Amino acid sequence: MDQQLESLPEIEAACWAELARASTDRSHPWHTMSLATTDGREAHARSVILREVDAEAHELLFFTDSRSTKVQHIAQFPRGTLLVWSPQLSWQLRLRVMLEVETEGLAVSSRWAQLKLTPAAQDYLSPLPPGQPLTQAATPERSSRDYFALVHAQVRSMDWLELLPQGQRRACFDRNGGKWVQP
Repeated sequence: MDQQLESLPEIEAACWAELARASTDRSHPWHTMSLATTDGREAHARSVILREVDAEAHELLFFTDSRSTKVQHIAQFPRGTLLVWSPQLSWQLRLRVMLEVETEGLAVSSRWAQLKLTPAAQDYLSPLPPGQPLTQAATPERSSRDYFALVHAQVRSMDWLELLPQGQRRACFDRNGGKWVQP
């Protein structure tokens, strides 16, 4: 952004525009996000790749292996937090989300059809679950798409922080609108 955004609606719209850009631009710093979930005892954070954004529905979409521990966490505790930072914008964005995993149906099949011929498909074809110890350094035999899943992240609130030399600004957005808060 070349000019400083002044109003809460401008900032919220700019956040959604950057998220949409990040879903299609691999070089955008928000393309890779940190997702935090819990198992009820400890917090767990990992990187996820932003695949799609529906700004109107306030929803983000990621791909995952259905056998991953994050899927187990989401099944028990569907609340999560996403965190991104953009050095170019000097923006941190923290998103509180409700998570849902989808393992079958048209949405899954259609995305798999787009992904299956790319190198990224290999992430979902291992007969071993993520984190499983390998007995050899060699890659195990490949399987079908049985383990490909979608993670829907319904954004419940957005916490925007701008860090500039002339001062910090922070705003929070949720279903009730936006408000300025102390950085």
